[in-house]
Amino acid sequence: MKNKIAQYRKEKSLSQERLAHMLKVSRQTVISIEKDRYSPSLPLAFQLAKIFEVSIEELFIYEEEE
Repeated sequence: MKNKIAQYRKEKSLSQERLAHMLKVSRQTVISIEKDRYSPSLPLAFQLAKIFEVSIEELFIYEEEE
């Protein structure tokens, strides 16, 4: 699953550290999510969407495996 978290984070002028603090996760977690190495839990995905004021569908791009 791809995501636009880094893009939205930069648009809001948030550092990875600040976003991690807002989400109550480590900065490493934010980095892993941004680099598509970790898929967040549903509650965390909802928190991200709320922070960036977008829908989950706008934030995450589901790619079906062939």
